[in-house]
Parts: sequence; structure tokens; C-alpha cells
Amino acid sequence: MHLRKNEIAACACIAAGVMLALLVGSGEFSTDLSPVPVSGPAATAAPTATPQPTPEPTPVVEIVHFSATGDNLIHEGLYNQAKARAGGEGYDFTYAYENMRDFYAQFDVNWLNQETLVNDDYAPSGYPCFSTPGDITNALYDIGFRVYSLSNNHSYDKGAGGIESSMAHWDAMPDDVVTAGFYDLESYDNLSYQTVNGITIGYLSYTEHTNGLNTPSGSQYGVVYLSQTDIIEQQIAAMRPNCDVLVVSCHWGVEGSHTVTDAQRQMAQWLADQGADLIIGTHPHVTQTAEWLTAQDGRQAFVAYSLGNFISAQSEADNMIGVLLDITFQKTTQPDGTVTVELLDPKLHPTVTQYENAYSNIRVYLFDDYTDDLGAAHGNFSLSRDYIQSVLNESVGEEFLA
Repeated sequence: MHLRKNEIAACACIAAGVMLALLVGSGEFSTDLSPVPVSGPAATAAPTATPQPTPEPTPVVEIVHFSATGDNLIHEGLYNQAKARAGGEGYDFTYAYENMRDFYAQFDVNWLNQETLVNDDYAPSGYPCFSTPGDITNALYDIGFRVYSLSNNHSYDKGAGGIESSMAHWDAMPDDVVTAGFYDLESYDNLSYQTVNGITIGYLSYTEHTNGLNTPSGSQYGVVYLSQTDIIEQQIAAMRPNCDVLVVSCHWGVEGSHTVTDAQRQMAQWLADQGADLIIGTHPHVTQTAEWLTAQDGRQAFVAYSLGNFISAQSEADNMIGVLLDITFQKTTQPDGTVTVELLDPKLHPTVTQYENAYSNIRVYLFDDYTDDLGAAHGNFSLSRDYIQSVLNESVGEEFLA
């Protein structure tokens, strides 16, 4: 059958109507012809932004992680082994200190009591009048020391020339090296400061005596004795306004004695009252205790009465045991400009000097790394971990031992 064009169109319309009816009935087609909403600026107005509150000012906190190390006592055995290790050219002291490298790397400032004069103008010498080759400072600087106390009972061992030569050596060190202990004997105003991480530290260094040697005639520089309280008071008063932390070194006490004397305690309290924050004790060559002090103005100061030896070739077991002071200086500046400084978390890390027969291979270890096998091989005596621990417990006490 053939349909005409108008008949075909009519059939298509009928089919479309049937399909629409089916879709509406099944719910798959909406008869709602209202406009579909669209998104974007044309559909809704942008919400008004809520103003953010101005942040409140916060305190600025600055920190210095500080270490202090006891007597670097350079006997003949130490400089002779350094000469042998250098192979005929100078002195290489690196071996003596290498085991301590990682320990000192964690600190912002490392302080050391340099017990002997350092220079190249005088022939090296040991006990009783010491002079140490200048190459030692290559190893000390390399291991991380930047601050050196020079006032002790051996400061006058080589007279005026020894003072002059030693000071010239230290003056030739890199600019970040700080020393304290030799003062202009007319003005006493050559004072030492160091600024690290925004914290300014002042350093003073004094000694109880110089082995009976008087200040050398004609010397422009010399030590200040702990008995010269008028000069000490003058120096602290001059420094206190210019530093956040004042560190004072005292070479004092009785050699070989773990007992803190009344004179040490009285001087420590007096120094705290004058303005000292940290008091570092050296000279006995054995360990002594530490404690917090309350100054007259309410500040908390800390004193370590004796750190003992760092390294030496002495001949008694207790001379082999030292401690390293680990302490944090924290400076807090409030938004109104108010500044507070605190000393936090003091700890004492034990060390052991090791050598074998005939004072060979002298070197220093952290107690944590020291073994009974090393102690059994120690020259002159055996040195067990138990013995070392007992000395530390009795002389230092457990409160601050790391």
C-alpha cells in the first residue's frame, strides 16, 4: 500500500503522541516546564566576606644550647703523641678529641677551660710550667670550641712573655673565637661578649691563685684573682646591662678533692648576687657537685663547682673522670618589649680520659661510649664502669647527671 506524504506525516504525529503518553505515564518525563535554575553570579549574589580579626602579637623566643668543658690539661705525653701523628710537620691533636665530635655538634656554643698557655714562641713543656704548641687550637676549633677561659693557676708559667705570646695566638684565631681571663691591668675594661641566636652572652674568668707566681713585672695584662672582689664587682656592673646571660668562670677549690669548700660556696653565692647567671668551676681535676642558687634579686643562677678534667695525662683514677655541662639559655621578648631570660634543664654528661701503657694513645670518651674492656687496658690502673659510676654518684649526685 502506498501512502501519500500527508498521510505519512499524520501517522508520525500519532506515533509521537503515543510515545509521549507512555513516557509521562512511566514518570521518566516531566511535564514541569518551569525554568531550570542556573549556578553562578547570575543566579545568586556573592556572600559578604567576614572581616578576619587582627592576629594577637606573640612573644619571640630565642634559644642558645650551651656546653662547658673542664680542664684541657696538656701534658708532655699529649703533645708528643700529637707530634708523632703529624709525621714530622707540626702537631696533630685531632686523635685526642675525635670521639667527642658528634657530642659538640649539637650545641650552639661550646666553652672550654684551656688550662695551659698556647703559643709557638716557647718550646713545648709540661708539668709544672706548661706551654702548649699553637697547633692544638686547630683541633679544638675543628671539634667545635669557640669560647676559651684562660685564667688559671698556670697563667703565669712563662712570665710576661708567655702572656703576650699566648694572647697574640688567640688574637690570630678566627673572628668567632672569644677568650676571657687576661685583663688590662690599668682599666680592666677589655670585656668579652658573644651574640648567638639573638642572645648576648658575657664572659668573665677568674682564678684563686697562680701557684705563687706574682703578676709579671712589666706585663700590661694579667689575671684577676677571686680575692679582688672590688674589681670583679666593677666588671660585673659594667657587663650586666650589655648582656642577656653572664657566665663567670672560677678556677678554685682543692686539687684532687671532690669536696666543695665553704669558700667556693660563699664566692658562688656572692657572684650570683652581683649578677652572674652561670658559674663554671674548674681546677680540682676531679668532679664536684652542682646546684641552683637564688640571687638577692630573685634570679635563679646555676653553679657547677668542678667539671674535672677534660683530658690529661695525670696518674690517678679519679683524674680520668670529668663532666660536661649541658644547659639551655632561653630569652623571651613579650610584645610590650619586656624581656625575661631563663637557664633551663642543666645536665652533666660524664667523660673518661683513656690511655694505655706509658701514657700512649691519650684520648677522651663520653662515659656512654666507654667499656670495661677499655678500662681493663687503661695504663697504671684498671678503670671499670662501676667504679666511674660510683665516683660520679658520690661526688656529683644523681640530680643533674645525664
